[in-house]
Order: sequence, then structure tokens, then C-alpha cells
Amino acid sequence: MERINFSRYALTSKDELRGIIQAPHELVVKKTISVIDEHCERFISESPLFFLSTASAEGKCDVSPRGDYPSSIKILNKHQLIIPDRPGNRRLDSIHNIIENPNVGLVFVIPGLEEVLRMNGRATVIKDPNILETMSLNGKAPLLGIAVDVEECFIHCPRALKESKVWQPGTWIEKDDFPTITEIFQDHLKINGIAIKS
Repeated sequence: MERINFSRYALTSKDELRGIIQAPHELVVKKTISVIDEHCERFISESPLFFLSTASAEGKCDVSPRGDYPSSIKILNKHQLIIPDRPGNRRLDSIHNIIENPNVGLVFVIPGLEEVLRMNGRATVIKDPNILETMSLNGKAPLLGIAVDVEECFIHCPRALKESKVWQPGTWIEKDDFPTITEIFQDHLKINGIAIKS
């Protein structure tokens, strides 16, 4: 299929948008809070997986999945938390973006729950060894941390996870019917002109 010129169908104003979809109920708007209350703290402490959304200075976006043991995120107070930056593939996409643009979004997930916790704020990449030492894993402290000044928190309704049936094993694919990650990785390298000899 040829590329489509999406601008032919684009909405160009908020007024046009609200002409199609009505404004949300007042309770949906008012559920947003600006503090980490006891419910948010409990949700974060039980979450082994979250997604970190960042953008560069030019506005190029990235979403990074982050997995760790529950309670790995250090909540300092009602307005601040610190995420340990564990060793990975060293691309540092999120870190680069935060240095350029501190605005971040987070989505926390608890296995088995269909609701998620959404959070927005401003991040700072820190290297304070005293703080990072308290976030050690297997005796090794992270080299960096992502400190977040929280601006918004709210529970998101279960529709997405409920409709996707993501927690229902009967809907999961058979792994043998799907290419291995190595095969996908090598095929993507080939697209970029790199062949790995077996």
C-alpha cells in the first residue's frame, strides 16, 4: 500500500475535536491529584513493571518498559520519587531525552489488575551515590537514577487491559508460532544492511 497523506483527514483544533467527542464528565477530570497519596504509594510499591515516556528537545517521543522488583522505586515524599536506572543495552534513549526535556509520563502496571496508575511530572537524571546506594540490587548500586517531581497522578480505567484480555493465558500466543527475538533482531539488522554470520 502506498503512503497515505494523513493531513487530508487531520483534526486541526480542539474545538473541532470536541465537536466529535464531548467533554469528559467532571468526576473524570477531578480524579487527577498532584500528590503521591497512600493509594498511589501502594500501587507503585506493588508494581514490578512500568512504562516511561520521554521526548527529546525536538519532540521526538520514546516509551521505555522498565521492570524491577516491587518496591524498587524510592518514594521520598508526597511529591518526589526516584527510579533506579539498571544496566541495559546502553542506548540511554530515556536518559538522553530527560537531559534535553524533563517532561515525563509513567504508567504503572500490577499483574492481574486491569487498572493502571498514570503519572506525569518533571525528571532529573541524578548520580548521588548516597541515594543510589540505597537502591542496590544484588549488592550493586545503579550508576544513575531518574528523580521525578510529580505533577499529576490518577487511576486509569480498566477498559484497555480488560478488552485486550492481557492477563488471560487462554488468549496468549503459542511462542513456537512466533519468530524468536534473535530472528527479529537479525532481520532488522539486515534492513539496515548488516548481516551477522552464524
